[in-house]
Amino acid sequence: MRMEAEAKKGEMDLKRTEIMAKMLNTIKLKVPEGSNSVLLKNLYLSCDPYMRGRMTNAESYIAPFTPGLPVMGYGVGKVIDSGNPNYKEGDYVWGITGWEQYSLLENPEPSTLVKIKYTDLPLSYYTGILGMPGITAYVGFHEIASPKKGEFVFVSAASGAVGQLVGQFAKLMGCYVVGCAGSKEKVDLLKNKFGFDDALTTKKSMTWYFPEGIDIYFENVGGKMLDAVLANMRLRGRIAACGMISQYNLEESEGVRNNFLVITKRIRMEGFLVFDHLHVYPKFIEVMKQYIAEEKIAYVEDTVQVLENAPAALIGLFTGRNVGKQVIVVSRE
Repeated sequence: MRMEAEAKKGEMDLKRTEIMAKMLNTIKLKVPEGSNSVLLKNLYLSCDPYMRGRMTNAESYIAPFTPGLPVMGYGVGKVIDSGNPNYKEGDYVWGITGWEQYSLLENPEPSTLVKIKYTDLPLSYYTGILGMPGITAYVGFHEIASPKKGEFVFVSAASGAVGQLVGQFAKLMGCYVVGCAGSKEKVDLLKNKFGFDDALTTKKSMTWYFPEGIDIYFENVGGKMLDAVLANMRLRGRIAACGMISQYNLEESEGVRNNFLVITKRIRMEGFLVFDHLHVYPKFIEVMKQYIAEEKIAYVEDTVQVLENAPAALIGLFTGRNVGKQVIVVSRE
């Protein structure tokens, strides 16, 4: 009953937002004359764990958010007006935009604002399976982990936007795949929806699941999880370090006790950022479009209606509230 009430309230909030958007559209929104800017109507916004790191002044690979200005992150939008030769009115795009109904982006680069080629696919998919999380999973598994058919693969945070895809890529390669998630509901999702060979909660030992050890670990959690996996890695195993969500809210990061095993087992552990691999996107989108058309890949979104609910949705990533890719619906197009 409570879930039905929340869903009904979300739909009412979305309708109210859409009415407000229509009222705004009666005022002709334009980019400044002579500018190289793009004006977007935001449709879908992405909640991603990396955004937590932008809320501090700690040294990082990406600048912190600016107090007093909208949060910036990945999203999908429609070009309302443009002074930029790379974009025209009516284009659908995905990339960096603001957490607001409309965003004025000054001189965006094609690498940060990508024109959507296939609008026949759900536009919200470009916040996940066809966007940044999708290419992260693709590059991390295929290029960083260097998989081989028949290998043993373990994925942490496996029901999230990246993990659910990594496990399915591994199955398509002919690997044995086990995922880890934080609840029985998510474990069932991994086995019954995504086709993992097995799955466990964070409270269970993984030794039983990998009696011969782990060849590839796709790292999304860090801390105690990484420590446990190192003890179960096989000789010359590979770890693709994508994220460490268990550490993002700690004042002091947890230490890893089993790091000497990196030497004795000749483990290769490599961190990566998707920004270094965007040249792969044209190939990636063609592969993914085919997978989706042939129903070789399953995908689950967890949608939240209207901007007012976006902060709570982002916080929910760190308590495991979401099931699947967390998406904010600003306006349906």
